[in-house]
Amino acid sequence: MSWLLTAVVAVLTAHTLVNARWWLRRPPARPAPVTEPVVVLLPLRDEADRVEPCLRSLLAQRDVPGLRIVILDDGSTDGTTDVVRAVTAADPRVTLLTGAPLPPGWLGKPHACRQLAEAGAGDAEVLVFVDADVVLAPHAVAAAVTTLRASGAGLLTAYPRIVAGSGGERLVQPLLQWLWLTFLPLAAMERSARPSLAAAGGQFLLVDAETYRRCGGHAAVRDRVLEDIELARAVKRAGARIALADGSAIARCRMYSSWPEVRDGYSKSLWATFGSPLAAGAVLALLLTLYTAPPLVALAAALVGQTQLALAAAAAYLLGVAGRGVAASATGGRAWPDALAHPLSVGILGWLTLRSYHLRARHRLLWRGRPVN
Repeated sequence: MSWLLTAVVAVLTAHTLVNARWWLRRPPARPAPVTEPVVVLLPLRDEADRVEPCLRSLLAQRDVPGLRIVILDDGSTDGTTDVVRAVTAADPRVTLLTGAPLPPGWLGKPHACRQLAEAGAGDAEVLVFVDADVVLAPHAVAAAVTTLRASGAGLLTAYPRIVAGSGGERLVQPLLQWLWLTFLPLAAMERSARPSLAAAGGQFLLVDAETYRRCGGHAAVRDRVLEDIELARAVKRAGARIALADGSAIARCRMYSSWPEVRDGYSKSLWATFGSPLAAGAVLALLLTLYTAPPLVALAAALVGQTQLALAAAAAYLLGVAGRGVAASATGGRAWPDALAHPLSVGILGWLTLRSYHLRARHRLLWRGRPVN
């Protein structure tokens, strides 16, 4: 562990800080009323135990007089439809659909979103896709639409504050924001027309309706596990821009509620994040060298009296912890003491990635009872 590697970690942490302080968009705290028609689209599959807070937050939206809400039950078997009807039955803004059977060549989430967009578009000028585990503040839709229009982009992700309860969640979930704040140049991503330079999150995603039609919508990403990122790339290919915003002040999301859910949720998609196993191996080797190895090297070097090596490795560790803390603080997460376990978090990410490729090779990747490979 040389001072050169420590310098690399320092540069990456500085980049995290620059992104967080100067380039990360933040929706307005008090948005003006949105006058254009907006539709919120909510796909559901076996979400009876957690959808109610999401539904109530959608019904409580303010400053969007033209708001409509379209919900699709995608083959639930746990009473999800009953919960939706009980919560929304008296609200004329809500339309509840029953999903069609999954056609060949489609994955479940893109197919559900395609049906929602087709049924809900109408005269809407903005499509707002929301997941069942997201709870919005009363002004969230208005603030996000305002941010979309101010950015000039065709697609905006307003990343919610990630709620992490169990130890496994706290170790893994904060890596989502840390990764794109550390390694993705946000300003360049917004300016660049390159589809490869894209990030998006389907939990709270807004698309200009005309841009959605022009890029082919979810039909263009019908077989993609990471349909949100692929939709962002389709938007770029159609000539529009994309943008990211910190939505932690207007939305929260607990994606998973236990370690088994975290494990299986990441295993289903990490192979698609990295592409080829060779690329995954190279990226993981770099991440483990920069962030997981330093505390181990510092301890070993100190024990054998190699002071300079121990100092360099300890500095790399602390800089990595600082970067994790900056990312968490900027996105509404828990910075301390969780950031101190950053080397372990990166190590777990490596294991989850290996597990993802292993299960995919054996055609054992499932989500919500459906195969994803």
